[in-house]
Parts: sequence; C-alpha cells; structure tokens
Amino acid sequence: MYLERISLTNFKSYGYDSFQFSERVNCIVGENGAGKTNLLDAIYFLSLTKSASSNQDALSINHNEEFMIIDGLFVKEDTLSLDNSPNTNIETSDLTQQLVSTQITCSLQRGQKKAVLHDRKSYERISDHIGKFPVVLLSPNDTDIVRDGSEERRKFFDGVIAQLDTEYLENLLQYNRLLLQRNSLLKQFSERNYIDEDLLDIYSEPLVEYALKLYEARSSFLKEYLPIFQKHYANLSESREKVEMIYESEVGSSDFSFDFRKNRHRDIAAQRTTKGSHKDDYTFEIDGFTLRKFGSQGQQKSFVVALKLAQFELLSLKKAKKPILLLDDIFDKLDDRRIQKLIEMMTNGTFGQVFITDARPERTRQLLEHLSFEVTYFEISR
Repeated sequence: MYLERISLTNFKSYGYDSFQFSERVNCIVGENGAGKTNLLDAIYFLSLTKSASSNQDALSINHNEEFMIIDGLFVKEDTLSLDNSPNTNIETSDLTQQLVSTQITCSLQRGQKKAVLHDRKSYERISDHIGKFPVVLLSPNDTDIVRDGSEERRKFFDGVIAQLDTEYLENLLQYNRLLLQRNSLLKQFSERNYIDEDLLDIYSEPLVEYALKLYEARSSFLKEYLPIFQKHYANLSESREKVEMIYESEVGSSDFSFDFRKNRHRDIAAQRTTKGSHKDDYTFEIDGFTLRKFGSQGQQKSFVVALKLAQFELLSLKKAKKPILLLDDIFDKLDDRRIQKLIEMMTNGTFGQVFITDARPERTRQLLEHLSFEVTYFEISR
C-alpha cells in the first residue's frame, strides 16, 4: 500500500499544492518553518482523519481561510478472481493480485463538522475509516510518551489498538462520550447540592461495562505487543539491557464495579469521575528501574523508536500490508547508530513507503546514497 498523490487546499501553511509520490522513499527537505512537518501531518490526517499535533481540527485550517481540503489517492493490492466471479470457493491458482486506487478526501469548514469521503462517498461513521490505511509516525516529540503523564501513554496505545481493532475504537469512543456526560452531571450535582442516584446510574452502569471491555482489549494487546517491542529494543541497544512494560489499571480488580459505585460521593466532591479506564497507565522499565526517572536520553530514545517499530510490525502482520512510515526530523534527534538501524530496515525491505523530513538536504542525500533504489526528493520553500 502506498500514497500516490496528495493535494492540499488551505491546510495549515499551504494555500494550494499537490505532490506525486514514489512508492518507496520520499524525502521532504527545506528550511525550518517551510512546511515539511505540515505535509507529513496532511498524510497522517488523510489516514487517521485527525492531525498528529492537535486535538482541534479547526487548527488545521490556514489562518486566513474558512475551509481546508486534503485529497489523496492510495494504491494497494487487492486479490480478485480471474473471472470476476463472486464465488467464494475459488482455487488459489484462479486468484490474481490487482492494484486498486482509492480516493480519500478530508474537508472541514469553520463551524461545521468534518467530512471524510471514500471514493467520493461519505462514511456512515468517520471511525469506519480508521485502520484502512495504516500509518506510523516517528517524530521529535515522541519522548513525551516516556516523560509526560499517563494521558500521553494512553493516547499512544489507544492509537495503535484503534488502527488494529474497530470494535475497540467504538468502545473507546462510547466510553469517552459517557465519561463526558457523567462528569457534566457530577458537576451539576455538586453545584446544586443534590444527588439523583437513578439518573447517575444511567451513565455509571454502561461506563463500567465499557471500562471492562477496554481493560480486556488493552491487556490482550499488550501480551502480543510486548515481545515484538522487546525484540526491536534489543536490536537497537545491542541487547545491553532488558526492558519491560506493565499495564496498570484499577479496572482489572474483581471488585471494580462495587468500588466504582461506592466512590460516587468522592466523584461528586471532585466534580469528575475518579475511577475508570481514563486513569490507566503503562509503566516502562529498564533493568528493573523506571525508565522515566532512571533511563538516559539515549535509552529513552531507543525505547520510543522500539515502540514505533513494534507498532509498524504488528500493523503489518494484522493488516497484511505495510503501513506508511512518517519520519519527521529524526536525523537531528537520533544518533548515528540508531539512524543506521533504520536505514538498514529501508534497505532490506522491512518498510514500504517512507516519508522523511530534513532541514539539511546534503545530509539526507549522504545517508541514503547507498540505498539500492531511487529516492525521490521534494524541496519545500516558504
């Protein structure tokens, strides 16, 4: 699978621009502030219907405009029978691989809802698009996953699982909607100094049910993801230390439903829900110590790169196609050894389509000059 072309209208720093991409390695070079990262973000938006840098869609619209459009053409292999028959009992020899193009359009007008079209037809639910065109982004801000609070780690893992499991994404969206509604109700109770137990139960009971579903999915995912992650970390660090990842959640307790109900007076005082899946966290360890406190900068960077490589491998396995890999300004942030590991993976065919941004074109050309295939360069100017 690869992105053949993209057209941008009023997306962030762009007025109108279009690009035709190579199906292998695409290098986007230019001065800082020219719009290199914005182009990667447009690809990310086209794949996941949201920006990688902001939770507010309106921030993706050029400051001077009222709307934005991202239009792209994805190409992927599709298995078809030679006779185009709908018969499901087809011999393997009667199947052929055919390249199929799909047009995806994301548009947004200020004050209106975002629209996502698949071959010019609207999705019934925008969430149905997630996972169809998988993408993995490696950026300078990724160390926030290690250094910041639990929200960053949940956001990362929820994003990975959502591309793999549409049911998980729906459960997560339902949980967040119920959480928002319950918190609003708790605030009203606190302000008006009264409690309607029956009304609160309308939101509490399904919230607990969805929390249990999220817990099971997150636990199951980590069992599959962890050994893949540990393999990539060992490769990056040359097996110098052992790493571990621990999923922490109150929801896993056998008494969670009882504790959640018992906790409602505390919730009213706090004016928010203080127990649930939104409090989950993931502890990262290196040789038995907390990575956040005791890991060096190099170890934290290796940890983050291994997280993304494991995401890439798992998506490739589950989706039977290689995700698009976005590498934003990594040559300034990673040392030579880690950069060389990534280039080796490009050379041996581990990755499919790759996009790289760099403010120093000469460095990029030097690093990639030994690749066995042609690299396509795009010069972005202010």
